[in-house]
Amino acid sequence: MKAIIYTKYGTPDVLQLKEAEKPVPGDHEVLVKVHAASINSWDWDMVRGKPFVVRMWGLFKPKYKIPGCDISGKVEAIGKNVKKFKPGDEVYGDMCQSGFGAFAGYKCARENALALKSPAMSFEEAAAIPQAAMMAVQSIRDKMQIQPGQKLLINGAGGAVGTFAVQIAKLYGAEVTGVDSGGKFEMMRSIGFDHVIDYKKEDFTKNSKCYDFILDVRTDRSIFSYTRVLCRHGAYVTVGGSLPLILLSLFLRPWVSLFRKKHYSMVAMKANKDLAYMNELFETGKVKPVIHGTYKLDEVPEAFRLFCSGVQKGKIVITM
Repeated sequence: MKAIIYTKYGTPDVLQLKEAEKPVPGDHEVLVKVHAASINSWDWDMVRGKPFVVRMWGLFKPKYKIPGCDISGKVEAIGKNVKKFKPGDEVYGDMCQSGFGAFAGYKCARENALALKSPAMSFEEAAAIPQAAMMAVQSIRDKMQIQPGQKLLINGAGGAVGTFAVQIAKLYGAEVTGVDSGGKFEMMRSIGFDHVIDYKKEDFTKNSKCYDFILDVRTDRSIFSYTRVLCRHGAYVTVGGSLPLILLSLFLRPWVSLFRKKHYSMVAMKANKDLAYMNELFETGKVKPVIHGTYKLDEVPEAFRLFCSGVQKGKIVITM
């Protein structure tokens, strides 16, 4: 089979299209013929080996040679102990707990790493959903528990997590402000953002507005900067960004919560837990993935270079 393989950390140039051995499913595994995959920030971290914590999967060189988390495809074979799926089923899921490997023609995955894909979804749409949508759902629905009329700000709003989060937050009646670059504003308004802020022109932490919730995809400021614009008893949730700033926020949060009556947390994503919920939202037209564009497997390095630029709107999808 064809696969994107990397044997050292670095720029997108380390990603090479090569022949790889087709995997064979174990007793508890499903073999998926991959139709589409998508790029997440976690994939880019794994390729470049930064932050250093990702090197737990290989200190000096990658342990897993084929990167990629999100897949969609069709079940080709199953292990003898698999109960949930059968050959021919259309599935999707996040491979971050199944050895990664999305950017390949075939992928073996644990049974619990997959869910049935809604027939209403294309494979490209399904591949855009798992990791980013789970982060959005578990932030907005589970951590924040937003009530109608409350104000939410999303920092890094025009990327994958932000474009799902705003659609979910609007289901709960939130007033949503998005922070990103001006080139994404038209798309952002089209999917439900009430207000938009260009981070290149305005620092939202220094304005006079106050928010009940902040969802931070970028985490590019200190916890005290966010405190200025977070309402009393408000909640801040981070899903990614600068690891040192995230760790500092987690260290300081007990004291900030105690003295300023504001709450800080991080989403430790439970992969694939809510894909059935996403099927329901998709089928009823309440949530749709935003796809910047699709690339072929041999164009993965180019797709990663676009991802690194930060100009993409929503998800970048790889088709097989």
